[in-house]
Amino acid sequence: MDSALTEISEFIHMLPPMDLLPGNVIEQVVKEISISYVRRGQLLPPQGVTEETLYILRKGALSYVSATGELLGKFGEGDICSVFCQINTENIKVSADEDTLLYSINYQVFHQIIIEYPDVLAFFQQTSEQRLNKKMIQVNENAILNSSLLNSGIDKFYHSPVVTVTSTTSIQQAAILMTEKNFSCLVIADNDQPLGIVTDKDIRRRCVAQGIAADQPVSSIMTGDMATIDIKSTAYDALMMMTQKHIHHLPVTNNSQLIGMVTVTDLMNNEGENAVNITSIIHKAKTVSELVDISVMIPKLQIRMAKLGTTADHVGKSISAITMAFTIRLIEMAEKLLGPAPVAYAWLAAGSQARQEQFAHSDQDNALIISNDMQPQHSFWFKDLATFVSDGLAACGFIYCPGDVMATNPQWCQTQHKWQQYFSQWINSPDPKALMHCSTFFDLTTVYGDSRLLESVRETMLKTTQRSTLFIAHLSRNALNLRPPLGFFRDFVLIQDGENKATLDLKHNGIAPIVDLARIYALSEGIATVNTIERLQQAAGTKSLTKSSAANLIDAYEFLSMLRMVHQAKKLQLGQQPNNYLSPKEISKLEREHLKGAFKVIKTLQDSRKLAL
Repeated sequence: MDSALTEISEFIHMLPPMDLLPGNVIEQVVKEISISYVRRGQLLPPQGVTEETLYILRKGALSYVSATGELLGKFGEGDICSVFCQINTENIKVSADEDTLLYSINYQVFHQIIIEYPDVLAFFQQTSEQRLNKKMIQVNENAILNSSLLNSGIDKFYHSPVVTVTSTTSIQQAAILMTEKNFSCLVIADNDQPLGIVTDKDIRRRCVAQGIAADQPVSSIMTGDMATIDIKSTAYDALMMMTQKHIHHLPVTNNSQLIGMVTVTDLMNNEGENAVNITSIIHKAKTVSELVDISVMIPKLQIRMAKLGTTADHVGKSISAITMAFTIRLIEMAEKLLGPAPVAYAWLAAGSQARQEQFAHSDQDNALIISNDMQPQHSFWFKDLATFVSDGLAACGFIYCPGDVMATNPQWCQTQHKWQQYFSQWINSPDPKALMHCSTFFDLTTVYGDSRLLESVRETMLKTTQRSTLFIAHLSRNALNLRPPLGFFRDFVLIQDGENKATLDLKHNGIAPIVDLARIYALSEGIATVNTIERLQQAAGTKSLTKSSAANLIDAYEFLSMLRMVHQAKKLQLGQQPNNYLSPKEISKLEREHLKGAFKVIKTLQDSRKLAL
């Protein structure tokens, strides 16, 4: 083989999945290769080429768009353009962004050469987006097969039938029935319409402790506005709802009809060291020192779930639920110490905890929203509450926020009216400081207290962001500052020096840009949810985001989150502090190719956003 062919052979043999082919097969491929040169602005295929062709970029850059003009992706040095390997390419337009040198080979000839290598062949029959999607489908399937029963549907856990009594049933009759059936709760219903729920705890606290006569109707001590969960939901959904609402019994419905009941005990009976069990232990803790002892289980849970092949989405939801449980228990302890709150309030989580995307050893991001009835003298109570809870969280391993985004900061311990002013000011005067706050406070959820306080503020805020194209434009420009670490030739740009030299920052250059894009789509479309995947799912098919782009972003987000989760689990297992810095050498060549695909998806959507400004 002459020197020119040797150089081509060595170049091609380095590219995934060509690196899986033996040398003699690579030689056959190289012998069939033609060299093409396409000038900037010219379209592919080159003039005169009509057959299905595979292109390997030696130098230069290509972009391809759909028939509607949507930018679908880009190719750089070392990338393999397989879009012309399919028969139907009429709706695809590929052009050179710069003068480009290509290696091309007839696809049918190439197909015959590698026919005995189906895994390699499959690679060329898909785009990088399709390959990434296939990878994530496989990851999710493995998670279902390998993970614990916590990932199962509610139908695996609930028990039926649900025992109901009418609203006129006496408390004593209800207690007798619960004792006979060995049930810890009853549903109150009139004419088959559920009105509320009563538990053994309600009888103790609301009847016996308050001195209410046992012959009074059970409706006088029931909890109205009963939370329910649909049978199609997962045990994770039940866990999140029970934790957020601080309840232990959750009625299950099918087409709005009551069919069963699921309890924390039902979930625990099928689980060992998991999020459900940990949250249950947290709720029973009597002191902060007990909570500190429990907190050591969080990194162990992340390690365990990573080993089981659980998705990063489920890990994030589990750890976020545990953080929520710690916070709720600390607030309860504080209220017992300080006395009842002087006015209604809500403890808010911000950032990754609010989005249910938290991993072990995260810092705190929280705030307080207080009723407008608050008086100046009440500020001392809320200051003491914030100090007790934040100090307790810090003792449990949730470090103080470096940016002081905590309820202990008077700026973030304010009335509902003040919070409305904040959002109005940030939207109408989007200076750099305001845009910085947006990345934190536009992702909020209520952990404890009156959720209506935040819901009212959010509703007004979303109506404003939908109308404010100037604010969305500013937010978009700010979000584009975080770019995926791909160089001019689409290779990884690694950190050059310091303790994280030769690594990629998965969080700030991969995950955060997707979180930012999802937030922009949500604010543009008035979407209230704050979870990144849910935002993308709900924005899909709107004027802000096509369905295909949403699917690609979700795949990229899940893949990057999975790499980060596994990387952190390895660090934790070695007794090291988890971080977000991944060396490409830690993962296989094929995973590096998927990683490039994920970064390209981000870059493509960022470029589209930039063009829309």
